[in-house]
Amino acid sequence: MDDVDRQILALLLEDGRRTYDDVAARVSMSAPSAKRRIDRLRASGVLKGFTAVIDHGALGYETEALIELFYGPAVQLDEVAASLRVRPEVVEAWSVTGEPDAIARVRTRDNADLERLIRDLQRDGAVVRTRSQVVLSRLVGPGEAGRPED
Repeated sequence: MDDVDRQILALLLEDGRRTYDDVAARVSMSAPSAKRRIDRLRASGVLKGFTAVIDHGALGYETEALIELFYGPAVQLDEVAASLRVRPEVVEAWSVTGEPDAIARVRTRDNADLERLIRDLQRDGAVVRTRSQVVLSRLVGPGEAGRPED
């Protein structure tokens, strides 16, 4: 991977729907060359795919929170993943080092909906306790880290 590949990745992070012509023009190469590089990045696994970014707030999910999950000693990681996958409020979740066993990023309609979700998670039998933080504002979003401001 060279600097041109990094430039192409940065362009695709900004807008995954860019055409090969647009990418090529911005990195000073032909569209077929840009396509070959993007295909190579996909084949190597560096570029996993393209996705839509949803504004959850525009859909009425105004509250964003991080919920730290503490599970009992006999709970397996696949059980944790399965219990979180079925909850539409869970946007992402990770197993982590440190005190909690997992952290889930969730979007709910409001604080009352968040409280209901936390109670539901605590009732599922595997969760011993939770600790939550409500997000006030986003400082850096996906694709923005490590890039200088324009």
